[in-house]
Amino acid sequence: MTAATLAGVLEPALSDGYALAGLVVLGWEDAVAFVEAAEEAGCPVILQAGPGCRAHTPVPVIGKMMRHLADQANVPVVCHLDHGYTVDECRAGIDHGFTSVMFDGSKLPISENIELTAGLVREAHAADVSVEGEVGYVGYAQGAASAFTDPEEAARFDRESGADAIAVSVGNVHLQTEKTDGIDFDALRAIEAVTSKPLVLHGGSGIPPEVRQRLARETRVCKFNLGTELRQTFGRTLRQTLAEQPEVFDRLAILKSTMPAMRESVSDILKTITLKG
Repeated sequence: MTAATLAGVLEPALSDGYALAGLVVLGWEDAVAFVEAAEEAGCPVILQAGPGCRAHTPVPVIGKMMRHLADQANVPVVCHLDHGYTVDECRAGIDHGFTSVMFDGSKLPISENIELTAGLVREAHAADVSVEGEVGYVGYAQGAASAFTDPEEAARFDRESGADAIAVSVGNVHLQTEKTDGIDFDALRAIEAVTSKPLVLHGGSGIPPEVRQRLARETRVCKFNLGTELRQTFGRTLRQTLAEQPEVFDRLAILKSTMPAMRESVSDILKTITLKG
Protein backbone atom coordinates (compact mmCIF):
# COMPACT_ATOMS: atom_id res chain seq x y z
CA MET A 1 0.00 0.00 0.00
CA THR A 2 1.31 3.43 -0.86
CA ALA A 3 1.72 6.16 1.74
CA ALA A 4 -1.42 8.16 2.56
CA THR A 5 -1.97 11.89 2.94
CA LEU A 6 -3.30 13.44 6.13
CA ALA A 7 -6.37 14.73 4.31
CA GLY A 8 -7.02 11.27 2.93
CA VAL A 9 -7.22 9.64 6.37
CA LEU A 10 -8.87 12.50 8.28
CA GLU A 11 -11.87 12.84 5.97
CA PRO A 12 -13.26 9.36 6.87
CA ALA A 13 -12.44 9.96 10.54
CA LEU A 14 -14.40 13.21 10.49
CA SER A 15 -17.44 11.68 8.80
CA ASP A 16 -17.48 8.46 10.86
CA GLY A 17 -16.72 9.87 14.31
CA TYR A 18 -13.30 8.59 15.28
CA ALA A 19 -9.79 9.97 15.59
CA LEU A 20 -6.31 8.95 14.51
CA ALA A 21 -3.03 8.78 16.39
CA GLY A 22 -0.15 11.01 15.36
CA LEU A 23 2.78 9.11 16.87
CA VAL A 24 6.13 10.79 17.46
CA VAL A 25 8.95 8.77 15.87
CA LEU A 26 12.50 8.93 17.20
CA GLY A 27 14.02 5.87 15.54
CA TRP A 28 13.57 2.74 13.49
CA GLU A 29 12.39 0.49 16.33
CA ASP A 30 9.50 2.66 17.46
CA ALA A 31 8.42 3.43 13.88
CA VAL A 32 8.25 -0.29 13.08
CA ALA A 33 6.36 -0.99 16.31
CA PHE A 34 3.84 1.76 15.53
CA VAL A 35 3.13 0.42 12.05
CA GLU A 36 2.86 -3.15 13.32
CA ALA A 37 0.30 -2.07 15.95
CA ALA A 38 -1.75 -0.28 13.27
CA GLU A 39 -1.61 -3.32 11.01
CA GLU A 40 -2.78 -5.56 13.84
CA ALA A 41 -5.68 -3.17 14.50
CA GLY A 42 -6.42 -2.71 10.80
CA CYS A 43 -6.51 1.08 10.97
CA PRO A 44 -4.50 4.04 9.62
CA VAL A 45 -1.65 5.60 11.56
CA ILE A 46 0.34 8.84 11.34
CA LEU A 47 4.11 8.68 11.81
CA GLN A 48 5.47 12.05 12.92
CA ALA A 49 8.96 13.52 12.75
CA GLY A 50 9.15 16.48 15.09
CA PRO A 51 12.00 18.95 15.60
CA GLY A 52 13.82 16.64 18.03
CA CYS A 53 13.72 13.74 15.61
CA ARG A 54 14.87 15.91 12.72
CA ALA A 55 17.76 17.30 14.77
CA HIS A 56 18.94 13.74 15.41
CA THR A 57 18.19 12.23 11.99
CA PRO A 58 18.36 14.41 8.85
CA VAL A 59 15.10 14.97 6.98
CA PRO A 60 16.26 13.13 3.82
CA VAL A 61 16.98 10.05 5.96
CA ILE A 62 13.88 10.03 8.18
CA GLY A 63 11.65 10.87 5.21
CA LYS A 64 12.90 7.88 3.22
CA MET A 65 12.66 5.62 6.26
CA MET A 66 9.05 6.56 6.89
CA ARG A 67 8.13 6.22 3.22
CA HIS A 68 9.72 2.77 3.12
CA LEU A 69 7.57 1.65 6.05
CA ALA A 70 4.46 3.28 4.62
CA ASP A 71 4.90 1.73 1.20
CA GLN A 72 5.33 -1.74 2.72
CA ALA A 73 2.41 -1.49 5.17
CA ASN A 74 -1.01 -3.04 4.62
CA VAL A 75 -2.80 -0.08 6.23
CA PRO A 76 -2.65 3.64 5.30
CA VAL A 77 0.41 5.31 6.84
CA VAL A 78 0.86 9.08 6.81
CA CYS A 79 4.44 10.43 6.88
CA HIS A 80 4.08 13.73 8.71
CA LEU A 81 6.63 16.46 9.38
CA ASP A 82 5.50 18.01 12.66
CA HIS A 83 6.17 21.58 13.85
CA GLY A 84 7.87 23.02 10.81
CA TYR A 85 8.59 26.54 12.03
CA THR A 86 9.50 27.89 8.60
CA VAL A 87 8.12 27.34 5.13
CA ASP A 88 11.55 26.10 4.06
CA GLU A 89 11.47 23.35 6.70
CA CYS A 90 8.14 22.22 5.32
CA ARG A 91 9.42 22.39 1.74
CA ALA A 92 12.29 20.10 2.74
CA GLY A 93 9.73 17.62 4.03
CA ILE A 94 7.80 17.77 0.76
CA ASP A 95 11.03 17.23 -1.19
CA HIS A 96 12.03 14.19 0.85
CA GLY A 97 8.97 12.00 0.91
CA PHE A 98 6.67 13.35 3.60
CA THR A 99 3.00 13.16 2.65
CA SER A 100 1.95 15.76 5.21
CA VAL A 101 3.60 18.78 6.81
CA MET A 102 2.65 21.00 9.70
CA PHE A 103 3.50 24.68 9.40
CA ASP A 104 3.57 26.01 12.95
CA GLY A 105 2.79 29.71 12.67
CA SER A 106 1.23 29.80 16.13
CA LYS A 107 3.60 32.52 17.39
CA LEU A 108 2.90 34.79 14.41
CA PRO A 109 0.14 37.38 14.03
CA ILE A 110 -2.90 35.62 12.59
CA SER A 111 -2.71 37.44 9.23
CA GLU A 112 0.92 36.38 8.71
CA ASN A 113 0.13 32.85 9.86
CA ILE A 114 -2.68 32.63 7.30
CA GLU A 115 -0.61 34.16 4.50
CA LEU A 116 2.35 31.81 4.97
CA THR A 117 0.16 28.76 5.46
CA ALA A 118 -1.88 29.55 2.34
CA GLY A 119 1.26 29.90 0.23
CA LEU A 120 2.58 26.59 1.53
CA VAL A 121 -0.77 24.92 0.91
CA ARG A 122 -0.61 25.84 -2.77
CA GLU A 123 2.84 24.27 -3.09
CA ALA A 124 2.01 21.23 -0.98
CA HIS A 125 -1.29 20.41 -2.65
CA ALA A 126 0.39 20.61 -6.06
CA ALA A 127 2.68 17.82 -4.80
CA ASP A 128 -0.23 15.84 -3.27
CA VAL A 129 0.92 16.68 0.26
CA SER A 130 -1.42 17.75 3.08
CA VAL A 131 -0.90 20.70 5.41
CA GLU A 132 -1.76 21.10 9.09
CA GLY A 133 -1.73 24.56 10.67
CA GLU A 134 -2.07 25.87 14.20
CA VAL A 135 -4.08 28.72 15.70
CA GLY A 136 -3.50 29.69 19.29
CA TYR A 137 -0.47 28.32 21.12
CA VAL A 138 -0.14 24.92 22.79
CA GLY A 139 2.28 25.40 25.66
CA TYR A 140 4.74 23.05 27.33
CA ALA A 141 4.75 21.45 30.75
CA GLN A 142 7.43 23.22 32.80
CA GLY A 143 7.80 25.65 29.90
CA ALA A 144 6.01 28.31 27.89
CA ALA A 145 2.37 28.81 28.83
CA SER A 146 -0.48 28.13 26.43
CA ALA A 147 -2.62 30.76 24.72
CA PHE A 148 -6.11 29.44 24.01
CA THR A 149 -7.30 29.53 20.42
CA ASP A 150 -9.48 32.53 19.62
CA PRO A 151 -12.59 31.29 17.77
CA GLU A 152 -12.64 34.33 15.48
CA GLU A 153 -9.02 33.72 14.47
CA ALA A 154 -9.76 30.03 13.98
CA ALA A 155 -12.70 30.94 11.73
CA ARG A 156 -10.48 33.18 9.58
CA PHE A 157 -7.80 30.52 9.37
CA ASP A 158 -10.40 27.89 8.42
CA ARG A 159 -11.77 30.09 5.61
CA GLU A 160 -8.57 31.59 4.25
CA SER A 161 -5.58 29.30 4.80
CA GLY A 162 -6.65 26.24 2.82
CA ALA A 163 -5.08 23.98 5.48
CA ASP A 164 -6.38 20.43 5.69
CA ALA A 165 -6.44 20.37 9.51
CA ILE A 166 -6.14 22.89 12.33
CA ALA A 167 -4.33 22.32 15.61
CA VAL A 168 -6.00 24.19 18.48
CA SER A 169 -5.25 25.05 22.08
CA VAL A 170 -8.07 24.26 24.52
CA GLY A 171 -6.22 23.08 27.62
CA ASN A 172 -3.94 20.54 25.97
CA VAL A 173 -0.23 20.91 26.81
CA HIS A 174 2.93 19.41 25.30
CA LEU A 175 5.22 17.08 27.27
CA GLN A 176 2.88 16.26 30.14
CA THR A 177 4.02 13.16 32.00
CA GLU A 178 0.80 12.84 34.01
CA LYS A 179 -2.80 12.71 32.81
CA THR A 180 -5.03 15.72 33.57
CA ASP A 181 -8.64 16.62 32.79
CA GLY A 182 -7.73 20.10 31.58
CA ILE A 183 -9.61 20.09 28.25
CA ASP A 184 -12.08 22.97 28.07
CA PHE A 185 -15.00 21.53 26.12
CA ASP A 186 -16.77 24.89 26.00
CA ALA A 187 -13.75 26.48 24.34
CA LEU A 188 -13.58 23.59 21.89
CA ARG A 189 -17.28 23.87 21.06
CA ALA A 190 -16.88 27.59 20.38
CA ILE A 191 -14.18 26.78 17.83
CA GLU A 192 -16.25 23.99 16.28
CA ALA A 193 -19.18 26.36 15.84
CA VAL A 194 -17.25 28.61 13.45
CA THR A 195 -14.95 26.16 11.64
CA SER A 196 -15.39 23.16 9.36
CA LYS A 197 -11.97 21.48 9.14
CA PRO A 198 -10.73 18.48 11.16
CA LEU A 199 -9.21 19.61 14.45
CA VAL A 200 -5.96 18.39 16.03
CA LEU A 201 -4.89 18.26 19.67
CA HIS A 202 -1.16 18.34 20.34
CA GLY A 203 -0.08 17.20 23.80
CA GLY A 204 -2.31 14.13 23.67
CA SER A 205 -0.27 12.27 26.27
CA GLY A 206 -1.66 14.52 28.99
CA ILE A 207 -5.27 13.73 28.11
CA PRO A 208 -6.81 10.72 29.94
CA PRO A 209 -7.92 7.84 27.69
CA GLU A 210 -11.59 8.27 28.55
CA VAL A 211 -11.42 11.98 27.64
CA ARG A 212 -9.65 11.15 24.37
CA GLN A 213 -12.43 8.71 23.58
CA ARG A 214 -15.12 11.29 24.31
CA LEU A 215 -13.34 13.84 22.14
CA ALA A 216 -12.96 11.35 19.31
CA ARG A 217 -16.62 10.34 19.42
CA GLU A 218 -18.33 13.63 20.23
CA THR A 219 -16.22 16.40 18.69
CA ARG A 220 -14.44 17.25 15.46
CA VAL A 221 -11.05 16.37 16.95
CA CYS A 222 -9.72 13.83 14.45
CA LYS A 223 -6.04 13.62 15.41
CA PHE A 224 -4.21 13.32 18.69
CA ASN A 225 -0.44 13.89 18.78
CA LEU A 226 1.20 11.45 21.18
CA GLY A 227 4.84 11.29 22.10
CA THR A 228 5.60 11.62 25.81
CA GLU A 229 3.74 8.52 26.96
CA LEU A 230 5.44 6.47 24.24
CA ARG A 231 8.85 7.76 25.26
CA GLN A 232 7.97 6.82 28.84
CA THR A 233 7.16 3.28 27.69
CA PHE A 234 10.44 3.12 25.76
CA GLY A 235 12.50 4.37 28.71
CA ARG A 236 10.80 2.09 31.24
CA THR A 237 11.25 -0.98 29.04
CA LEU A 238 14.85 -0.12 28.21
CA ARG A 239 15.76 0.26 31.88
CA GLN A 240 14.05 -3.06 32.66
CA THR A 241 16.02 -4.84 29.94
CA LEU A 242 19.33 -3.44 31.15
CA ALA A 243 18.54 -4.33 34.77
CA GLU A 244 17.37 -7.89 34.02
CA GLN A 245 19.94 -8.71 31.33
CA PRO A 246 23.17 -6.89 32.27
CA GLU A 247 25.16 -9.26 30.09
CA VAL A 248 23.43 -8.01 26.91
CA PHE A 249 25.57 -5.39 25.18
CA ASP A 250 24.45 -5.52 21.58
CA ARG A 251 22.72 -2.28 20.61
CA LEU A 252 20.31 -4.00 18.22
CA ALA A 253 19.20 -6.55 20.82
CA ILE A 254 18.75 -3.89 23.48
CA LEU A 255 16.67 -1.59 21.29
CA LYS A 256 14.64 -4.46 19.83
CA SER A 257 13.58 -5.42 23.35
CA THR A 258 11.48 -2.24 23.58
CA MET A 259 9.29 -3.04 20.59
CA PRO A 260 6.65 -5.36 22.16
CA ALA A 261 5.82 -2.81 24.86
CA MET A 262 5.69 0.00 22.31
CA ARG A 263 3.29 -2.04 20.15
CA GLU A 264 1.09 -2.71 23.18
CA SER A 265 0.98 0.97 24.15
CA VAL A 266 -0.06 1.98 20.64
CA SER A 267 -2.64 -0.80 20.49
CA ASP A 268 -4.25 0.55 23.66
CA ILE A 269 -4.31 4.07 22.16
CA LEU A 270 -5.91 2.87 18.93
CA LYS A 271 -8.58 0.89 20.79
CA THR A 272 -9.61 4.08 22.58
CA ILE A 273 -9.72 6.65 19.80
CA THR A 274 -9.87 4.84 16.46
CA LEU A 275 -11.53 1.46 16.81
CA LYS A 276 -15.24 1.23 17.53
CA GLY A 277 -17.29 -1.47 19.16
